[in-house]
Amino acid sequence: MSTRDIAPMQQRLAAPGRVGQGTAVEQSRAVAEVQAAVIVAQQCPRDIQVAQREMRQSCAQKGLADRAFYSYRRGTTTVNGPSVHMARELARCWGNVQYGIVELRRDDDYHQSEMQAWAWDVQTNSRSSTTFIVPHKRDVSGGPKPLTDMRDIYENNANMGARRLREVIFSILPPWFVEEAKDLAHKTLSDGGGKPLPQRIADAVAMFEGLGVTADQLETRVGRPTAKWTEYDVAQLGITFNSLRRGELRIEEEFPPPRVSTDEVVGRTAKAKAGKSDQSPAATPTAPEPPAADSPAEGDDGWPAAVRPGEGA
Repeated sequence: MSTRDIAPMQQRLAAPGRVGQGTAVEQSRAVAEVQAAVIVAQQCPRDIQVAQREMRQSCAQKGLADRAFYSYRRGTTTVNGPSVHMARELARCWGNVQYGIVELRRDDDYHQSEMQAWAWDVQTNSRSSTTFIVPHKRDVSGGPKPLTDMRDIYENNANMGARRLREVIFSILPPWFVEEAKDLAHKTLSDGGGKPLPQRIADAVAMFEGLGVTADQLETRVGRPTAKWTEYDVAQLGITFNSLRRGELRIEEEFPPPRVSTDEVVGRTAKAKAGKSDQSPAATPTAPEPPAADSPAEGDDGWPAAVRPGEGA
């Protein structure tokens, strides 16, 4: 078989057997939309000063700052960084940027999905994309757990896709633009929306108590009592709280139960043994001692024989 015969066969295998009218319209619309985006970007280029001003206004809002960073556990260390929410907002402020996540194929036989995340600066024609495989599994404490529910598979794919989308968006944005946004968002978190620091500390303790985390565990995590917490400590706890609420972290990993030292174990064991000895049966009563040799002998009625009533000398 010649190469001239292979090409048409490959085309027949790759192309679907039938293209519906809706699919054909969508294909034409997508092509026209891309062309229009390029033309608009060339005719209306971004104003960097306007983009900076919008970015600064956005990062000054506590609503964005609360979602601007992520935190998760990897082994014995905690990884932190700007989240996909910040990436999307910076792409909007920068302008003339398109991005998205596409599920290219779902293979139920191999229990995995093939996905693609991409970001494109249509003004500079700078594009970044990554294609990756997402197994239909979820990491749990006992090992990977297979996912069979459609909702679980969708949420797992969306979570994995958001992580890749975050990276491709940041790869096409200027590094100085991203770094300034991170600094401003951290400053907004430290300010706490104008609340005094004692009030923010009390609010943080109350939020974690709703998750079953005590103030002692928070103090152990920070490394000092609540009275000595700083604005940065409260801001970092806020990032941890949001990550716990989104399921990126687990409470038992971030706030393990307090460890008991060897001295405490020995002390508790000694107290337990002492308590058992106190509850032992009472000692057997001893017989009364015999009377001294020089004391007068007693009769059967308890009176001394020499002074028994009714008897004279």
